[in-house]
Amino acid sequence: MLVITRREGEEVVIGDPRNPIGIVRIASVKGERVRVAFDFPREVEINRREIADQIVTQEPTVVGVIKPESA
Repeated sequence: MLVITRREGEEVVIGDPRNPIGIVRIASVKGERVRVAFDFPREVEINRREIADQIVTQEPTVVGVIKPESA
């Protein structure tokens, strides 16, 4: 795990600096609360840990069944 110290308004570039995957910026710090801004393409999923854990533990939902074509 990489740990980086940043101040409010500072950024971290993810990936190649010439063509980054995304950018993480410290939006604000108030007491023990830190607001983090993510600038990534829409196809990159970003989840809080508690939501990511729910996604991993959920059973897939069957929406429909494909039946073989009758001959």
